[in-house]
Amino acid sequence: MELLSQMWSLLGLLTILQNILPSQLLSLLHSMWQSLQDSVTPYSYFDVPEFLGSSAVEPNDLYRHVHLYLHQSLLSSAAASVSAPPRLTLSLPRGSAAAPSLSLSPNQSLEDSFAGHRLLWTHQADTLQDSLEERRSFSLRLPKRAAAALLGTYLSHLSDKADHLERSSRPRRLYTNSPRGGPPSWSSVPFRHPATFATLALDPPVKTSLLADLDAFAAGREFYRRTGRAWKRGYLLHGPPGSGKSSLIAAIANHLRYDVYDLELTRVSHNSDLRSLLIQTSNRSVIVIEDIDCSLDLTGDRRGTAKSSAAALAASRKRAARKRPQPSISNDSSDSEDETCGNSNDGRVTLSGLLNFIDGLWSCCGEERVIVFTTNYAEAVDPALLRPGRMDVHVRLGACGAHAMRELVERYVGVTEHDMLRVAESCIRAGAEMTPAEVGEVLLRHREEPEEAVRKMVAELQARVGSSGSSGGGGGEEEEEEGSAAWSWEESPEKARGRKRRAGWERRVRFLRRLRSLTKSDSESRGV
Repeated sequence: MELLSQMWSLLGLLTILQNILPSQLLSLLHSMWQSLQDSVTPYSYFDVPEFLGSSAVEPNDLYRHVHLYLHQSLLSSAAASVSAPPRLTLSLPRGSAAAPSLSLSPNQSLEDSFAGHRLLWTHQADTLQDSLEERRSFSLRLPKRAAAALLGTYLSHLSDKADHLERSSRPRRLYTNSPRGGPPSWSSVPFRHPATFATLALDPPVKTSLLADLDAFAAGREFYRRTGRAWKRGYLLHGPPGSGKSSLIAAIANHLRYDVYDLELTRVSHNSDLRSLLIQTSNRSVIVIEDIDCSLDLTGDRRGTAKSSAAALAASRKRAARKRPQPSISNDSSDSEDETCGNSNDGRVTLSGLLNFIDGLWSCCGEERVIVFTTNYAEAVDPALLRPGRMDVHVRLGACGAHAMRELVERYVGVTEHDMLRVAESCIRAGAEMTPAEVGEVLLRHREEPEEAVRKMVAELQARVGSSGSSGGGGGEEEEEEGSAAWSWEESPEKARGRKRRAGWERRVRFLRRLRSLTKSDSESRGV
């Protein structure tokens, strides 16, 4: 009883001293007490404040990483039935459909282990004197002997985990550029496309190669930095309508957890507007230009400016001949201006502007970007757009192969084995072609009757055996030009015989398209 009385007396004395002594003296006494504790404790302590500096304006990214990391640790502890701190904070943003999130309550601690050492995180929240403002921070306790060797690697591990969690959990957006007439900008809606690589009807070699390439790109920060390359990757998806190009784009975005920017070139007035739109895109995004061969007459632009460029070049040579020769610098690298036969911007988007958009200096203003072009006819796209460094990977999507057809049948109507499926495979080997969209539509109409759905699909394939190009071709010329370094993947290699039968038809189509482009450029040069 006497001891308790003495303790109350001591507490009362401390309270009186706290009210009497100046705050500066109290702060000095507190720091001296902490120094004494630090000299005898076997641990080192590191504080991670929520904001940087005394103004509390600039957020501390490391605080956010710790918050995410501990959130994941709390979820893992709950799933493994490991004892958690006695007090946790539950939060749910307004309008969110997700489950409530867990976080450490103020003055609660959570243990962690790394490299055989036990670490302790404590969430601290202090209210400022004479203010309702609260300053939050995390305190990390490490073994003092291992602190120097442990701190850097542990924080790197923590940031990597938090970065992965942030990427996989953040809501993603689908952007489109504004119409002409106003300043170039983007508007967006939530991106909730259901396509994934698990739902795509792709041949296994194509799917495996594409997934490996995407994963290597996403994990390639150090590689791109070491090699001096911009952290971006270009994909050309070409094939007939209904072959799954748009669904593949959605699957790529869902796999990487990237935002999607759908760029409509016909809405862009100038090259400078195109550059402004690029600057406004975020890191970790997929920039899409669909039907690149139809968006702008870029090939005609190259041919239409050839005569005027030649005349300008001849005039410049005459002027240069009258002057003293100046030293010049040559470069073997292929700049976008060198490939466009002229760089004048007469109030529209030019090939030069588009090349600078995907491969010029301005394309390096962000990182971790995927650029995707789609087209029905790869041969109609200007070769300058397709070389490696711009479109690094060419993926041809054509008619369904046997494996893709079976995948669609199983997914739509739940049939895995059926005698008619072997008939369908023989039809495909004989040259019958149906795109994934066509197969899916036939199965969708009869999804309540699986047997009937399979029979209707086989009947459609049998009707197409021997037809030349009735399903839209196979998506243009199949082989890359000799000497091309672009990585090209083709789907359904078993249909090689059908491609030969379409070769004559495709040559006629290409001839007519080129004839139309040349006629248009000649008319423009005559002022018609």
